[in-house]
Amino acid sequence: MKQIFTLFKKEFKSMFFSPLFYVIAFLTTVLLGITFSISILNFANQISNAMMAMGLGSTQQQNIHYVVFLPHLSLLNLILMFMVPALAMRLISEEKKNRTFDLLLTSPISSVQIVVGKYLSLLAVVLGLSLIAFIYMLVARKMFEFAWAPALLALTGMFLVGAVYSALSMFASSLTENTMIAFFVGIVFNISVWILGGFAELVESTTMKAVFDQISLNQHLQSLVEGVLRLNGVVFFASVIFLFCFLTERVVESARWRS
Repeated sequence: MKQIFTLFKKEFKSMFFSPLFYVIAFLTTVLLGITFSISILNFANQISNAMMAMGLGSTQQQNIHYVVFLPHLSLLNLILMFMVPALAMRLISEEKKNRTFDLLLTSPISSVQIVVGKYLSLLAVVLGLSLIAFIYMLVARKMFEFAWAPALLALTGMFLVGAVYSALSMFASSLTENTMIAFFVGIVFNISVWILGGFAELVESTTMKAVFDQISLNQHLQSLVEGVLRLNGVVFFASVIFLFCFLTERVVESARWRS
């Protein structure tokens, strides 16, 4: 654990204090702020138009989740899809390029510890970006009454998606020493997990449709967005994260043997 924490602290400081992180955080704040403001205005107009309608409270509870929070989190998803590979590309690729990765491989730390330490540091940064989105939800709470549970489940779902992007992007970073190639491969991986679930609509076989539904990122995220926490969804996210962290560990271990 000590080796993991040491590596985690080193990688987290390197990412958190890098200019790239602050550029990404700034863009995230600005873009989320714009969409959030537009959504809040639209929602306020809806509430104003329904002021004299019956069941106003239940309408507000129901609509704020879809009118305000879902566009907000959809943009966060788009940001994470492209920005996580930008943060992850240096985790291993840059170290390979600078030949500091060879020093890491010869140090008294296992390949599993290397992968876990680097992954947790990337996950901590993704959590930071997700908290920016949460701050806007806190602002909405000052203006409107709504149930926290669906909003927090939807935000948790987006964080889990970010965790999947982190595992995919770190694996992409382990495949090459060219950071730009790692960046683009990471984006391709992230987009691919969404495309994969779309095959459920194209196949006619009931069995294959069920298979694609089970491996569809969108399908499992949709449950969380609707405020439903399902065990198969948690298992799916955990399995994908474990798989690509394991594949990254295999790449790191093979590099250790070659060196």
